[in-house]
Amino acid sequence: MAKKLSLTPLGDRIVVKPSEKEGEKRLPSGIIIPETVDKEKPAQGEVVAVGPGKYEDGKHIPMQVKVGNTVLFSKYGYDEVKIEGQEYYILSESSVLGILG
Repeated sequence: MAKKLSLTPLGDRIVVKPSEKEGEKRLPSGIIIPETVDKEKPAQGEVVAVGPGKYEDGKHIPMQVKVGNTVLFSKYGYDEVKIEGQEYYILSESSVLGILG
């Protein structure tokens, strides 16, 4: 089992561990050749941390995504962070397009 992430998102934010990028080719020299722009798909990854939810007009709105969900999300709606050598994305729940599975 993976160890607990030392990052707790606030509000309606989630932390996602991105899936391996499909369609990319890595040359022996280490250069990555991405798939073409016209074939871009939404990004996906596994939710590893979830904030408590947001408050609107003093009312708590709970989160719909949970730790362990695999989600599709907008490619341009996240911030990248690196923790202990692993890349993660922090995004708001509104950037999630859907839950897979």
